[in-house]
Amino acid sequence: MIRIKARAPTGRAAVLPTVWGAVAVGYKFGCPLAQQNGLGARIVTSAVFFAVGTGLIVHVRRSLLRELRLARRAAKAAQNVVLRPLPPRLDGIDVAAAQLSADRGASVGGDLYEAIATEHGVRVVMGDVRGHGLAALGTVAALLGSFREAAHDEPELGLVLGRLDRALARHLRERARAEHPANGPADLDNPVAEEFVTVLLLEIGRDGDLRVLNCGHPWPYVLRGTRVEQLTCGDPLPPLGPFPLPTELEVLSCGRLRPEESLVLFTDGAEDARDGQGRFFSLPEVLREAVHDHPVSPQAVLRTVFTALLRHTVGRTTDDVAVLVLRNGRRGSSCDSPGARGDDISCSAARACSAPTHPQPTTYR
Repeated sequence: MIRIKARAPTGRAAVLPTVWGAVAVGYKFGCPLAQQNGLGARIVTSAVFFAVGTGLIVHVRRSLLRELRLARRAAKAAQNVVLRPLPPRLDGIDVAAAQLSADRGASVGGDLYEAIATEHGVRVVMGDVRGHGLAALGTVAALLGSFREAAHDEPELGLVLGRLDRALARHLRERARAEHPANGPADLDNPVAEEFVTVLLLEIGRDGDLRVLNCGHPWPYVLRGTRVEQLTCGDPLPPLGPFPLPTELEVLSCGRLRPEESLVLFTDGAEDARDGQGRFFSLPEVLREAVHDHPVSPQAVLRTVFTALLRHTVGRTTDDVAVLVLRNGRRGSSCDSPGARGDDISCSAARACSAPTHPQPTTYR
């Protein structure tokens, strides 16, 4: 929970109201004009008290605005810690991400994303917590904190997902105890027990190989030149929360992300957004418009998507929306051409030479 403590009024802040009050009392009881009942005297008295009241209102308004600015800065700093800005490049992968919260004034909601360069490859998570806005921020923080540790520690993507599942279970248990301490640790009638999170875990190897675990999340789109295709690699797992994970998790191999190709990950708020006539937002059509002439940068894709989304919904979204664009910016080779054979000797030798002998330290590049 984020708590913002209001500052107690200082002596300097209390001086001006005291002065204004002293002026009003002194005029009322010390000025002979205030004791008269004539029209002119009443007009002057009314003007004095109007000026005093206006001064007090202006002072209170300035104080409240100052406290509001401090609260917004504190909230923005806390939100940036939870959903920190991503670097523009991670181990040769160009990255751009943006989120739109359904709560006015909030920059973080129930959507989560993170991308980290590890010795196992660039690992990415995209998720959507049940509900939206600031109410889902605690669950987002729990899952992102777990992912940032597990992405480095766990050699297999399935083990990373297991860590996320356990972190979510702990968070929901602690939240249930905090909200209903008299009901014990396991209260199935508690609404917290019905919460779930859709998660898409993605790993991009150094050769562009894509490995995916999908727990009820929308499949991303692939931008290949001027073409837009949806990446589907099999049946997704159930969302995290309501059901336990299978004992054996099968990580799906989804081909390769070749140089200059992009992945567009998103939450369902993007495709579920409606206009005034109830028509859904067509994300594939907007992506085709973004790349209809030539491939564009991830930042350009984001601008096109969010501009079209805000135009479609007239600036009033009813759910959180997050979009993450990943482009393979690594240098290509003959092995990366669409017609290259995976079992070609020269390609195998090139991959062997490009593979690191020792794990490299994880850095943001």
